[in-house]
Amino acid sequence: MQSFNVEQAVSGYLATVSGAARANSNAYFEGGYWIILWSALIAIGIFWMLLHFGIASRLARWADRVTGNRPALSSLVFALPYAILVELLTLPWDIYIDYAREHRYGLSNQAFGEWFGEWVIGTIVDAVFLAIIVVTVLAIVRKTLERWWVWSSMAVIAIMIFAIAIAPVAIAPLFNDYTPMPEGAVKAQVLAMARANGVPADNVYVVDQSRQSDRISANVQGLGPTVRISLNDNLLNKSTPAEIRSVMGHELGHYVLNHFWKLIGFLTLLILALFGFVNWLMPWMIARWGGRWGVLHGADTVTVPMGGILVTLFFLVATPFTNSLIRVQEQEADLFGLNAARAPDGFARVAMKLSTYRKLEPGKWEEIIFFDHPSGRVRAETAMRWKAEHLGEPGVE
Repeated sequence: MQSFNVEQAVSGYLATVSGAARANSNAYFEGGYWIILWSALIAIGIFWMLLHFGIASRLARWADRVTGNRPALSSLVFALPYAILVELLTLPWDIYIDYAREHRYGLSNQAFGEWFGEWVIGTIVDAVFLAIIVVTVLAIVRKTLERWWVWSSMAVIAIMIFAIAIAPVAIAPLFNDYTPMPEGAVKAQVLAMARANGVPADNVYVVDQSRQSDRISANVQGLGPTVRISLNDNLLNKSTPAEIRSVMGHELGHYVLNHFWKLIGFLTLLILALFGFVNWLMPWMIARWGGRWGVLHGADTVTVPMGGILVTLFFLVATPFTNSLIRVQEQEADLFGLNAARAPDGFARVAMKLSTYRKLEPGKWEEIIFFDHPSGRVRAETAMRWKAEHLGEPGVE
């Protein structure tokens, strides 16, 4: 039996990212910790400003007037301009974190005009979905009163499932072009892995993401008839066949392991907790500030930014829990991908390539709180342990 030193192999991979590259990776990712906090504080500040200066109440009363006080229509007329206004107020922060900062760390290939065009498209999509949620939740509040938070949770989950189902065919193409992957050995291998594991796909699509950044990525998107296997052109053009196969094996793992439905189950509980939290604190907020902010009743559209404050606080506190849930699923997909692709060194090399924007060696609690994927060290260790157990087997690369 061949001997193989797992730790030595892991150290060898980690040593390939050192010096300025390691420092840049650490600085970029650690800066993201503060971005989580500042993003929440800025959002809360915007919601408070809209309430404190009467902007939300004036918009709500205007929507009532132009719709003849028809609640459902008034909610819609309020929600669309409200969502766009919030996005515009957040624009300076978005420019910093999504454009300026990405360029500072060499992670963006876009000119400002290209980036802003995508921001406009994203704002419109977000406004439409926020309007759907606002209209739906406020209608449920008017109908069910005390149990509104239970039925609203179910409605929001249904909207999320719908959005995920249509994303590959209706949303993703707004930002990128998806073209069939050229015929060849790599495509054949990916489709063979898909067929062998029951993934209903007869094609692999390439995304032109290189015009936005140099990051490598892939996914299996959609539900039922909209399921689509795709990888970006960076992965296709900058990786070996073994690396591509290892990444695609990981993505297929999410589908085969039913991660989507497991995640929906967790999100259902999380959103129930969220709306329960809002139901608990909203009456207190209305009693304390409602008169000053122009709230007329519990289903008034002025309560939307009040709910925004509570939602932002809830998800800020929930960050370690949501990150940990996703990280566990990613680790499961890593193991599936190793078994499907049988390319442990390809997987370890990809983990090092991801270090351009992910810290390789965080502390234990740092990884638990801030990482929604396993760290580069953990992924390299996973790959090398797998390799150690399969030395000499046919088909292992």
